[in-house]
Amino acid sequence: MPEQTQGPVVQDNNDGTICVQYKPQAEGKHEVQMTCNGDTVKGSPFSCIVDSVGGGFVTAFGVGLVGGNCGQNEEFTVVAAKGTAKDIDIKIDGPSKVDMKRKDNPDGSANVSYMPMTPGAYSIAIKYKSKHIKGSPFNAKVSGEGRKRSQLSLGNSSVYSLKVIEPDIVNLNGTIKSPSGNVEPCILKRLGDGELGVASFNPREKGAYTVYVCSNEKNIKGSPFTINIGDKELAHAGKVKVSGATGDAIANSENELIVDTTDSGYGGLSVNLEGPHRSDVNLIEKRTDRQYVIHYSPHEPGIYILNIRFADDHVTGSPFLLNVGGNPSGRVRETVTKQMEAASASEPGNMCTFILQIPGTNPFDMEASVTDPDGTTELCDVMDLEDFHYKIQFTPKIKGAHILSVKHKSMHISGSPFTYSVGQLNVGGYHKVQVGGPGLERGEVGLPNAFNIYTREAGPGSLSVSIEGNSRADIKLEPRENGFLGCCYTVAKPGMYGVHIKYDDKHIPNSPFMVNISPDSGATRQVTVHSLKDRGLQVDRASTFTVNFNGAKGALHAMIRTPSGGHDDCFIQEMDTGLYAVRFIPRENGVHYVDVKLNDAHIPDSPFAVMVGSTAADPAMVTGSGDGLEVCKCGQKAKFVVKTAGAGSGLLAVVIDGPSKVSMSCHEVDEGYEFVYTPFSAGDYLITVKYGNIPVAGSPWKAVATDGSFSKGNIQGRSKPGTGRKAAPGNEQSTMVVETVEKKPGAKTTKKFRGDASKVTCKGNGLKKCFTNRVLNITVDVRDAGQAMLSVGMIGPNGLCEPELSVKKMTNTTYQVSYKVVEIGEHVLQIKWGDDDIPGSPFHLST
Repeated sequence: MPEQTQGPVVQDNNDGTICVQYKPQAEGKHEVQMTCNGDTVKGSPFSCIVDSVGGGFVTAFGVGLVGGNCGQNEEFTVVAAKGTAKDIDIKIDGPSKVDMKRKDNPDGSANVSYMPMTPGAYSIAIKYKSKHIKGSPFNAKVSGEGRKRSQLSLGNSSVYSLKVIEPDIVNLNGTIKSPSGNVEPCILKRLGDGELGVASFNPREKGAYTVYVCSNEKNIKGSPFTINIGDKELAHAGKVKVSGATGDAIANSENELIVDTTDSGYGGLSVNLEGPHRSDVNLIEKRTDRQYVIHYSPHEPGIYILNIRFADDHVTGSPFLLNVGGNPSGRVRETVTKQMEAASASEPGNMCTFILQIPGTNPFDMEASVTDPDGTTELCDVMDLEDFHYKIQFTPKIKGAHILSVKHKSMHISGSPFTYSVGQLNVGGYHKVQVGGPGLERGEVGLPNAFNIYTREAGPGSLSVSIEGNSRADIKLEPRENGFLGCCYTVAKPGMYGVHIKYDDKHIPNSPFMVNISPDSGATRQVTVHSLKDRGLQVDRASTFTVNFNGAKGALHAMIRTPSGGHDDCFIQEMDTGLYAVRFIPRENGVHYVDVKLNDAHIPDSPFAVMVGSTAADPAMVTGSGDGLEVCKCGQKAKFVVKTAGAGSGLLAVVIDGPSKVSMSCHEVDEGYEFVYTPFSAGDYLITVKYGNIPVAGSPWKAVATDGSFSKGNIQGRSKPGTGRKAAPGNEQSTMVVETVEKKPGAKTTKKFRGDASKVTCKGNGLKKCFTNRVLNITVDVRDAGQAMLSVGMIGPNGLCEPELSVKKMTNTTYQVSYKVVEIGEHVLQIKWGDDDIPGSPFHLST
């Protein structure tokens, strides 16, 4: 709202609806932010245009005043004085005639809906008593059918340098105090010159901001820092200068935008392109720190909407209506769907079986293991079936989330490790669908490209697999048991293909997968690799192997991919005709992948996995826990712990995606690392944890952030000011990477045994009656009771422990308990196996 926030009154209508009333104090654009039970209401914040006519206010609001999609009903509402709805005149003109429906209400409001059938700009004229209201005529911009969104976020213009250098920012916490006294967390960032800065800094008021930066709850040198904000530093979206292709564009071509934020103050810049098809949006260069050159390329011709926002507000002219011409790409999309039923629950003691297809593997190099919730790891049975299918079996002993690891040559296959729940299954949702396999990384024309889909932890839902590219894909789904599914596709033309995997109409994490399909490899199959060392490599020490063409012809290219997600070209030197030496120098520990290609096609067995360092980071031994992985509140710290004990050393990365960036810090604990983050907007946040660039089992987690704007149980009355900020128009990402040190499981971790106290037997005269000053014996037999700790205790009539009590092991499964009492009265003998009493315990013995 202009200049000040107005407190609305919320009233329950007792019919499933509520009435929100507020009295505007000024003309212009107002925003109403609405939450229900802490969650942002769909469409919030709602924009309202307020004008004063004849001493009263007239309000117009609704998404239909801004734009929408062809073939969909768009709505808006106009509110005037009670009983004067007849004085409201509304006309809509555009590229095609629209069917407008209007409903006048006794309270002076008019509800309007219309369905545009042709994309383009529609003029909505709203008059009250023959006079245009403020903002009329409104320019609603309508895109083609469907809505695909592509986004680019740039935060350079929202970064303020604190002019101090801190070598390690992982354990730093920052808070910022506004001139009006509001205190909230802030996001800290290391800048390119090594200085510490405040990221996502969007000041909304003039005056002095105070930034507190603490390490281990103590201010760092120079803290607190003061930032003086004048009118020049405040965010002014209207001062952003945009030039280039803002009206007409060409499909499948680079269309250039130049965005200059030099005079616009501090704020984040986002470029968002919506339309009937996907688009590529990329930052090409930064001419200065605040001037950007952006290229976008819609995949198909049509009408698109270009949104350019600065500090969450549209720049002048935004949203822009783009008329995209040019030739269609010729890309073809093929889709298959399957309704996935809930997987049957597995119970302890029953064998669990699942099948994976892993092309390009050797059965003798395959291994699988399962780690139960107690941390016990056992090998699984792996049986080789035809066509690179493997049947993997294991028998769980307890309930809970088990971690399954499937490895080839001691390296995790794509998609491993993953969680397998024993006992009751939780309904996880779309983000719990896991996929993996070579068919999501590379492919070849005319050959089946396979990958595995795992939906067990996601619960029941509708699975769809779409493949879009230069030719139609022949997609086949292979049903398997226990929540597993195989997918295989074949294409006829080379090129870049998009594999879109959705669950309940939502993209799973990392979808769409872009796969480069190479031409028929032909002679590439003749190429062989020799002397490639895949173990014992060391950081900063060169490793060399040879590639023999064996008569093949073409251009050789080799690249190494690092655990941190980077990649470097390898050095290639010709040694003889058709014989090449390939050299690379690893810069970090962990599993690296070496891609070797001839004429852009992978040679047999490429990519090659190599281990660098003596201790590899094993993601299967890493677990995440804590309330911060499930729930959080805007403006408040949430915590979770990532346990790395027993997992070796490596790069631990935490990525949080959601409606806002989050402030994040980390500090070391006994068995791993505790992460603390603060979300700023209500909504869903996906938390991905990677170890050695491999997602750990259970990742990603979905944490739901609530705002808490309304007091619980009190819907009527004034709202409390919420802590949540306005959500970003697209997805925002925050990342923190920690180089871990090797940790051993601490002494606090006690090995858990599994014993059955009900199967323990005991006998002896000491169970029937006790006599003073006489030693009595009891024999305890644990032969069929498994493994556990034997605990024996005895208390006398005075409430004190008996002075003489001993336990002696007689054989591997029998123990002798001896005791002597000295007081007359009732004595209590308690015998436990593990945490449970054995049958008959506690025994009451009288003298």
